[in-house]
Amino acid sequence: MEHAGYIDGRFVTGEGAAFAVENPSDGSTVAEVAGLSIAQVDAAISAARRAFDKGDWSGLPRAERADVMRRYATALARHADRLKELAMLEAGCPVSSSVMFAQVQTPLRHAAEIPDVYLSLPEIEENPLPMHERLGVAGTPMQSVRRYLPHGVVSAIAAYNVPLFTALWKVVPALVTGNTVVLRPNPLTPLSSMVFAEAAAEAGLPAGVLNVVVEGGLEGGQLMSSDPRVDMVSFTGSVGVGIAIAQQAAPTLKPLVLELGGKSAQIFLPDSVDKAAMHARVICVSHAGQGCALGTRILVPEDSKTEVLARMKELLAAIRIGPASDPATEMGPLINAAAVARCQRIVDEAVAAGATVVHGGQPWPGVKGGHYFEPTLLDVPDNANPAAQQEVFGPVVSVIGYRDLDHAIAMANDSKFGLSGWVHGADKRAALKVGEAMRSGSINVNNGVTSAWASSGGIKLSGQGRERGPEGIRAFQQMSVLNFS
Repeated sequence: MEHAGYIDGRFVTGEGAAFAVENPSDGSTVAEVAGLSIAQVDAAISAARRAFDKGDWSGLPRAERADVMRRYATALARHADRLKELAMLEAGCPVSSSVMFAQVQTPLRHAAEIPDVYLSLPEIEENPLPMHERLGVAGTPMQSVRRYLPHGVVSAIAAYNVPLFTALWKVVPALVTGNTVVLRPNPLTPLSSMVFAEAAAEAGLPAGVLNVVVEGGLEGGQLMSSDPRVDMVSFTGSVGVGIAIAQQAAPTLKPLVLELGGKSAQIFLPDSVDKAAMHARVICVSHAGQGCALGTRILVPEDSKTEVLARMKELLAAIRIGPASDPATEMGPLINAAAVARCQRIVDEAVAAGATVVHGGQPWPGVKGGHYFEPTLLDVPDNANPAAQQEVFGPVVSVIGYRDLDHAIAMANDSKFGLSGWVHGADKRAALKVGEAMRSGSINVNNGVTSAWASSGGIKLSGQGRERGPEGIRAFQQMSVLNFS
């Protein structure tokens, strides 16, 4: 990898520690990267600060800035084939998987649509002052308006599971609203981030408006979260790192958008319990379970549990595991050896607490050097089990029986997480009623939506703030009230 950064409109060679990007399918090296030094990250923050303070980007008329970002989206789309290849090589996403659509096509579509979402929102809104206040103390007519302005310099820190998407949700809304950005990809999947830089050069973004920093360690990311020149941080990743970022940002009271972990529940009403088995399969083939919003806690009526487990076992046993490059592969690798070890640890803890392994439960040794874990099905006795409370981030499905729907709702809400929730029911009124009782940032009844026009976000330890949709645009703006006569 020749360049590991893009600073102030120039591609730069890293001056920091070197690290290797591993192909999780077989352990081979995809690229050797000379990471940026802390001085280079500092320079990227300085470039973003200068570009924002200069005012040329934030001062553009909204329609003109939206046009530039449409041009930027077009430039990104020209790299679609390369992005697909990188999702396979560095993230381990199977080349023929439906998840590849979420890795590449969906974010590229969102990039083109986000400027339209932005322009659909008013730049100025009137405060509804009552008539006697509009006259003012001395009878002078008064007006009061809310203005939506950019924060300034935004640190955007992306995740490894869907690196393009989690970066794009930050970069494009931040830029279209007039901020400048420093993007730091996860060191496990850094290669696709340079496409953001290439598109910036191709689209003619002004120097310093978008900067990309690649590093193998933590120093640069910590600076991006703590430096007073940074006005806002947007992060997708683990709860532990999210908490650390909040602590680093606290002394300067930076606003945060944090999209963290999840342990989402799927409640199957008695009239739809036949659909549960297929959804267990969907979890495992969805990037080997590496999705924070996946409904890995499956709640079914107690009297249907034995039958559901038997059908799930059949479907999971038939999943074809293999390297991401094989078109026949249905479930690929986990990102690294640590992810495999985490799956094993939680399965072991679950069994020690009373769960039964119905299928899988072990690393899969089929490809030398690769990081695979078997599609795993657990019969879990209660919601207190470690498998029901901890985020696995792997192909591990927990099935829990419920006595009635109140019991199911109580278990769904008994979690430190609150990112997503799922309800399945042929009786749509009953399903909606259950969904309304669940406590989560998003609830999906019989289906889900991933749209540039609809936001998502977590509550509790799943994070704060929203991404996508009008709320995701507003997250990158600060409100200022202007009173005048």
